[in-house]
Amino acid sequence: MHIVFYTKLGCSLCDDAERMMELVREDYPLSWTSVNILEDDVAHEKYMFMIPVIEMNNEVLLSGNIGYVDIVELFVK
Repeated sequence: MHIVFYTKLGCSLCDDAERMMELVREDYPLSWTSVNILEDDVAHEKYMFMIPVIEMNNEVLLSGNIGYVDIVELFVK
């Protein structure tokens, strides 16, 4: 599964979510492209109050406080 991860520097929730994604990647086929919303005007407008955001196929799958179980459940659906 390849996702887009919207983040920004200095976001502790984003850092936590990325650590959780790295843990999930140890057991599931997960990869991602990170997008810093401060460098992308469209993403900034869309997600400035939602980050971190995990998106796939232009659909928001998870946002805000993202935990390990939240990410694993994406593979179970």
